[in-house]
Formats: sequence, C-alpha cells, structure tokens
Amino acid sequence: MDLPKNFIVKFQQLLQQEAESFFRTYDDEKKSGLRINPLKITEQNWLDISPFSLEKIPFVPNGFYYDSVKDQPGKHPYHAAGLYYIQEPSAMFVAEQLAPKPGEKVLDLCAAPGGKTTQLAGMMNQEGFLLANEIHPKRAKALSENIERLGIEGSLVTNETPERLASHFPGYFDKILVDAPCSGEGMFRKDPDAVHYWSDEHVAACASQQKNILDSAYQMLNEGGILVYSTCTFSPEENEQTVEAFLKKYPDLQLLPIQKPDGVQNGKPEWGYEHNPELLKTARLWPHHLRGEGHFVAKFKKNAASETANIKNAVSTVAKSQMKDFQLFVETTIQKNHFANLFLFHQQLFALTENFPSFQGLKVLRAGLHLGEFKKNRFEPNHALAMSLKNQDVYHFYSLPSSELEWVPYLKGETISSGEDRGWILVTIDGYPLGWGKEVKGVIKNFYPKGLRIRGA
Repeated sequence: MDLPKNFIVKFQQLLQQEAESFFRTYDDEKKSGLRINPLKITEQNWLDISPFSLEKIPFVPNGFYYDSVKDQPGKHPYHAAGLYYIQEPSAMFVAEQLAPKPGEKVLDLCAAPGGKTTQLAGMMNQEGFLLANEIHPKRAKALSENIERLGIEGSLVTNETPERLASHFPGYFDKILVDAPCSGEGMFRKDPDAVHYWSDEHVAACASQQKNILDSAYQMLNEGGILVYSTCTFSPEENEQTVEAFLKKYPDLQLLPIQKPDGVQNGKPEWGYEHNPELLKTARLWPHHLRGEGHFVAKFKKNAASETANIKNAVSTVAKSQMKDFQLFVETTIQKNHFANLFLFHQQLFALTENFPSFQGLKVLRAGLHLGEFKKNRFEPNHALAMSLKNQDVYHFYSLPSSELEWVPYLKGETISSGEDRGWILVTIDGYPLGWGKEVKGVIKNFYPKGLRIRGA
C-alpha cells in the first residue's frame, strides 16, 4: 500500500521500535468479521445453523471472524433476515464499553452506517430509548435501513447536527456514544480511499470537529451519565490530545478505566500535551497487536448536575376512527397486539415504546417501529414490522429453507405458488423473517421492498 510520506515519518517517530511491525500489517489482508444479533438469535443457535467457517473474536462477545475468501455472508439470506451485522472486528469493541442496560436512554451521536447502534440495541433488548443520529442524509438512510433489518423497535433515527440535538435534549441521556468522524488511519487496509484523503491538515481539522461534537454530547449527558468517545484513527491529535482537552474544559468529567483483553493496549500519556497518566485508562487497538484494524476508545463519567429541559413524551396522534383497518389487519394476522403508543404521520403508522420522548421539530427518518400505511379502505404492513416479528407472533407464515434456492425468487420480488389462501403471511428463512407476502388463491404476492431486492441471475 502506498502510504502518505508524512504519515510514515510521523509513526516511525511515535512508534519507534514498534514501527516496523506496525507498517508490516499493511501487507496483510484485512480481517473480516460478523456480529450476531441477539434480538433474533442466540449464540448457540447461530453456531448450530451457521454455514460459514467461523472463529470467535476474543475481545468481544457475539463476534466472529469469517473467511472472506470462502464465505460471502452479505449474500446469504440470513443477512437479509437480520441474524447478523457484518462489522470490522475491532469496531465491535467500542459499543461494549458503553454497555447500555434495558430501560436506559441512549444516544449514538454519529451513528451511520449502524454497526455500533445495532450492537447497543442488542444490549438494550427492546427496552428503553435509543436515538441514532447521522448528519449526512445518505448515510442516515443506510443507518435507518440497518435498524430496520435487525428488527429494532425502540429507536429514533434523526438527521441532525449535534448542536440541534443538544438544544432539544439537554441533560437527557444516561449513556452517549461519540464514534467521531476522523482521519480514518485505522481503516487504510479496509478503505484505501481513506489514504488519498489523508493529510496533516485533515488530521487537525478532524481534531477540531471532534472537540465541537464532544461539547454537544456533554450538554446532553445527565449527571452520573457515561460517555464513550472513539475514533478509527491512530493520530494523538484526535485521541489522547482530544481527551486531554475535553477533561480540561469540563473538570467534573472522570476518566474511567477500560478493561483490556489480550491484544488491547493502553492509551499513551506521552502522546498528550500534558502527559496525563490518566490516559493509561484509555484503550488503543492496533493491527500489529490483534486481528483487527485501528481504534481508540475513552470512557467518561459526568459528575456535575446537568441543565435539563422538561421533555414531554410523544403522544398518540391516531383517532379511533382511523384504526378500523389496522385493527382488522392485526386481528387476522398477528396473534398478540402489543402496539400501544401509536403515531400517525402522512398516513404512515408507527408504534412508539413506553416513555418515547417528543421529537417535534427534528428531522426524523424513523420513529419507533414502522407498522405500515393506511391506503384506501385497507392497511398495508411495512417491512420493518415483519422484521420485528417471530413465527409464533403471527397466524400464518411460509417458511423457505436456506439449504435450497427457493428463497432466491422471493428476494428477487417474484411471486410464490403456495396452494393456499390465507391473506397476509410472514415469509421466513429457516423460521426467521424475511418480509411480507399476501396469499390469494394459491399464490403469494411478493411485498419484499423493491430497494432491497437482489438483481441478476
């Protein structure tokens, strides 16, 4: 790999005797990983059905290395069913440090494409409130699609600036993840384009932006709340020095120690401005010390009282007269109606979890679980609803086996001959949901979303 000259000189000086083994990793293939989705499958069940050659990642639960030469998990129907998320191995370490509990209020401030968001959601087990924000519209759309695929119900996906969110949610969150935009040095093997964007000026600009984002995150964290800051870069300016500046600006912040499994290294106090020994509590993941790319992680606790706003909960906007078609759909399709706080927006119906905060005035892509759309004299369910269900949740399902290729026509959007006439049915792969079909006179009309359908042979 043709690395920038200034980058080589910089890390020869910083790493000294380690530099040779560090630069040698750029001749190696990147490591590929996937993380199973505990909202849909247990680790043991996954090991029982997995068609891939897997090896456990030692520094993160639910994570596995796979052989990218032999296996293509992105093309397997289990991926469409949301059983796992394909993620760079060292990136999986970050969300584990925030470790949200069910029922907590959690913010992923720079969330796209959704790897860390979906990992946080798995720990929350569909209880609590998860706000996933992304400032770039196209990336926010990808984030929303991944949340849908993994069957996450209690999330709000926004396309906002950190400053706008801070004005809406002061002192609101129990836990915040800031996986900050960075110079991407740790992703050079995974994304060679990052090499072309790199410069000393870009590193400095990223460090400045990171400090501004952290200011907004601090405002949204409640007293006693936990904030995890991470980057996928090696530069001290964006890591140890950013942490030092954050601690200096907010003296109430306490740097918490991060447990470091084999291969995970301490942060480098000598790379900070003030050589603060507290920086040993931070974590660095290096490609020459473990099988993964580069990451940096720091964990803070806020000990000062926070300025808070009286944020009211979102209230139902659906009139009883509008519910007839939805109730008919539920009565004939879903065995247990657990949708309580319903929200209607332009004929699109959403279910919000308990204590879901008001999002009025924000740019919202997804609020809670998208149930479906009211059309003339009928209700049409949304793909997101299908992805949140299990076989036992519905009256009728049509199961496709992964061992044969019957699932291919469905993912292409084609009809399926079934011989029955049961109305709305959940189409599954080995019992895991893929999407909706509507069965009429022995034929299942395909409702798999057009934008997700596979093309070609």
